[in-house]
Amino acid sequence: RMLTRTPSVVAQVFLLLSIVLVIALAVIQINQQQILSPGLKYGIVLDAGSSRTTVYVYEWPAEKENNTGVVSQTFKCNVKGPGISSYESSPGALAKPLDDCLDKVKERIPVHLHKNTSVYLGATAGMRLLRLQNESAANEVLASIQNYFRAQPFEFRGAQIITGPEEGVYGWITANYLMGNFLERNLWRTWVHPYRKETMGALDLGGASTQISFIPEDPEEHFNSTLQVKLYGYNYNVYTHSYRCYGRDEAEKRLLALLLQKSNASANVDNPCYPQNYNTALTMKHFFGSLCTQSLRPANYYPNQLVNFHGTGDPGLCQEMVSLLFNFTACRDREDCPFNGIHQPKAKGKFVAFSGFYYTMNALNLSGHFSLEDFNSSMWFFCSQSWAQLQFMLPKFEEIYARSYCFSANFIYYLLVHGYNFNAETWPQIHFQKEVGNSSIAWSLGYMLSLTNMIPAEGKLIQLPLKPSLFAGLLVFLTATALLCLLFLLYLCVVSHHRKNTPHVEHVFVPE
Repeated sequence: RMLTRTPSVVAQVFLLLSIVLVIALAVIQINQQQILSPGLKYGIVLDAGSSRTTVYVYEWPAEKENNTGVVSQTFKCNVKGPGISSYESSPGALAKPLDDCLDKVKERIPVHLHKNTSVYLGATAGMRLLRLQNESAANEVLASIQNYFRAQPFEFRGAQIITGPEEGVYGWITANYLMGNFLERNLWRTWVHPYRKETMGALDLGGASTQISFIPEDPEEHFNSTLQVKLYGYNYNVYTHSYRCYGRDEAEKRLLALLLQKSNASANVDNPCYPQNYNTALTMKHFFGSLCTQSLRPANYYPNQLVNFHGTGDPGLCQEMVSLLFNFTACRDREDCPFNGIHQPKAKGKFVAFSGFYYTMNALNLSGHFSLEDFNSSMWFFCSQSWAQLQFMLPKFEEIYARSYCFSANFIYYLLVHGYNFNAETWPQIHFQKEVGNSSIAWSLGYMLSLTNMIPAEGKLIQLPLKPSLFAGLLVFLTATALLCLLFLLYLCVVSHHRKNTPHVEHVFVPE
């Protein structure tokens, strides 16, 4: 009896141990698994504007939120020299200025990720104008960029000229994304769509064009001029319009052309928007060489002829001249058509004004929110200064910008007040801002965000405490042990039961 009891106890102990170990292993394997993020992905966008090119590096976690990457700007570099459209006659010279920025970019992105990092180049109004003026020159500039990037370690996704409405919408996406209007973190630190959060309108002022983008009161009514955008699983109908030749630089060329047209002495011209006592000589090509001023060209146009401009610093007269750059009569007093015959819904809600809008306000010592009255008095004061005084007033003094801030301020006044119909009441709804955190408000981030919709997410990598092969081996071994113990115990039970039921025969010894 003692002999059958011992194996039974041993088998029971082994069975229990096997079951406990199987459960323990399974619990450890499930609970102690580490979810490893697939790490970061990078993207590079070159914003090829009319006056300069800026390189942005963006990064985002490889696992995505409702199909759109959660992107942040990690590096920005201004390429030395003018915009790419200025290289029409020497496209090969583009490479050298790009090298400086690209070398810095290579240091910012881990080497093993270079070949998987996409590079996009988007060219704006400067190139749109060049393409209209000289299509083969525009194509050569883009081809030169393609060649340059073929020799780079990154994955080049092409250089394209983006349309005005695209530029407007991408700027709108950037502004709202950075303001947290598409995504916010909840109490559990996960990204969620903000409840009932209003989007903001976007006002962008470049060198050759300006854009206004916002969600109108009734998007259905303005169906023809709205673009549908899908981000983080939500649809937005955005009204957007881009005004060609209404960028800061092109508008000023038109002013110079008008001043020359109105003056009798063609070699010496007074400019009421330039500071008092400021003098400069510009070639006719400088302002008449553009598509935006072609209609104002005089019959006797000599590209290299010099014109002397003399600043008179007259704010009243400057304002009068700037008003001539807008056609306010094309609409015949229709309310939804402010200037140039363009249909525009009533601007509603808050707006963020960036790029040239911000830089001009910064020169007037204004930023963020302020009243229209404050703006007007700052503009009047600034425009009355002499050239010598301006050098002490500006935070950063560069002649080419300093001489033009008075013009820019008057141009912004006419564009926003008479063009877009902002008034003393709605003006404080405009926030003049350059960046949010470390990220610049520019169309390039919106462009990247739209493109990440097409960049597939990577699954999470899961690291387990035991290698799957070892875990499976142990599981098979312990399960087999448990089954063998169970079979052995069943066998013992059957044997024991059989013994009990065998009839017991008594041997009776009968003596002979």
